[in-house]
This record gives sequence, structure tokens and C-alpha cells, in this order.
Amino acid sequence: MDYLTIKETGEKWSVTGRMVTYYCVAGRIPGVIRKGNMWLIPADAEKPHDSRTKSGKTEVGEYGYEKRRPSR
Repeated sequence: MDYLTIKETGEKWSVTGRMVTYYCVAGRIPGVIRKGNMWLIPADAEKPHDSRTKSGKTEVGEYGYEKRRPSR
């Protein structure tokens, strides 16, 4: 089985390495292995549902950034 690092997985899923680490610590990625201080994520693992939004997806604006609601 092939494994990816935190950085490689983040690039693949278009999220930060910190979010991938959070998914690993929370046990949301099946088959993940902790080797010393490094997380190894299976190459065929799917991105977990993002519970911060209802649809599980984030909208991306024209500049590649997530759209945010205007502050009040």
C-alpha cells in the first residue's frame, strides 16, 4: 500500500496541512498510521466530510480563496 505525507495529502485535497493533521488526530481518515512524529495517509483515502458547512464543500472565489460572509 502506498502512503502520502501530510503535505502531499493537503495538496491533493486542497486543504492545509493543519486540517489534514486534525483529520488524522480526530480519527477521521481510515488506515492512517503514525510513525514517530509523522503521519502516513493511504494514497487511496478520501477526504472526510467538512462538518463546518452544510454541504461539506467550500466555495472558492475567482482568486482561489474561500468566499466569506461579510462581517457585521
